[in-house]
Amino acid sequence: MNRVAYVQPDFPVDAFAGTATYYVRYRVAYPAELLKDVITRAGRTGEGRLLDLACGPGRIALPLAASFREVWAVDLEPEMIEVGQQEAAQRDVNTITWMIGKAEDVAAPPASCALITIGEAFHRLDQPLVAQRALQWLQPGGCVAILGGDGLWSGTAPWQRLVAETVRRWTSHHAAHGAVAAQPQPGSGPDHNERVLRATGFVEVASYPFVVPHDWTIDTIIGNLYSTSFCSKRVLGDNAAAFEAELKAALLAHDPSGTYSEQMRFGYTIGRKPS
Repeated sequence: MNRVAYVQPDFPVDAFAGTATYYVRYRVAYPAELLKDVITRAGRTGEGRLLDLACGPGRIALPLAASFREVWAVDLEPEMIEVGQQEAAQRDVNTITWMIGKAEDVAAPPASCALITIGEAFHRLDQPLVAQRALQWLQPGGCVAILGGDGLWSGTAPWQRLVAETVRRWTSHHAAHGAVAAQPQPGSGPDHNERVLRATGFVEVASYPFVVPHDWTIDTIIGNLYSTSFCSKRVLGDNAAAFEAELKAALLAHDPSGTYSEQMRFGYTIGRKPS
């Protein structure tokens, strides 16, 4: 039997306070081919319910809404739900029910969901509980998909190392006093997610990577950083303007073009409830 090391999440309830507008604007969208692949493998399009846990402002719920009869989108932070509702109205998407609450506490009836998604949040949840409840909430043959992607600060290009060093310098005081760190948390990543799903009873468990080119500008780099829990304007406080100025100067000194390219890595882990 596979053994899984579970790490209890230790994130402040308000870890993403003040980030929602940056999140919806500056987080890079999941690749269309990744989302299409999830839907194809799940095989439940056109009907049923999608349950998007820890949904943020709807980065999964919104692009997948057309593939389901209805969507439940759940997030702990009211600000994320508010911005998600605004985005849905702008896109004329009216099949999403937005809910404020913990993923662990969703009151979904047994066997009521065709697909359950979790985007870049599984490491912040009570993994055994969420996986067990997902198994209960899914219809026989339904799937859970855990999506994710590398942050721009985790790459190895010189400009990315420059960004990471600047972020560490300006946020080190906060990190030393318990703020969320920029490094990947224990109990995360495709291999770990696969072990969790298999241990819970999911079958056909597998992970699929996607790599897409992406060009950043200084404004989108800063906006993306402000969408994070560890380098938000709330974390930086009165130092935000000075942080921006230093990062801009460093990036332009490195490459005056103001365009910074990378091969962005995304992926997802999927598991199916036995029929």
